[in-house]
Amino acid sequence: MSSLFCCSSTRPYKATRLSHEEKFSAFMAWARYPQSESPTGDDILASYTPSFAIQLVKQVNFGPLESKRYFVPVEGNDTEFVEITEQALINANFQKLNAYKNFKCGPHNKFFEVNVYQKDPTNTHHWRADVARPAANIDL
Repeated sequence: MSSLFCCSSTRPYKATRLSHEEKFSAFMAWARYPQSESPTGDDILASYTPSFAIQLVKQVNFGPLESKRYFVPVEGNDTEFVEITEQALINANFQKLNAYKNFKCGPHNKFFEVNVYQKDPTNTHHWRADVARPAANIDL
């Protein structure tokens, strides 16, 4: 399995330390050298609720978006991750935090954004769509 990044030249765009630093560090360590293919683990959210999720956005620097992928830590192990779909994240009521880090690869002209999501503490019965949700299409 290769890295989720284009190569080992990917570096932080700005060196910042955030309150969610341990989540970024765990994901980045795994994403650079995943041990195996990451199967879609949508059913993982039916049996347990992870403490956070990660969104990895890949795009050409100042260009088109190439991909948006979502990952959650494996139950009982915050150093291994499994990929899930955006819809599974929405169904599990996760919401994007204002916690992100940007990475850039100069040789390949790629830009990566890593975002943290957490379960929304509001009652899902009274849920309303808002722009902080990860939905690709929201009916307003």
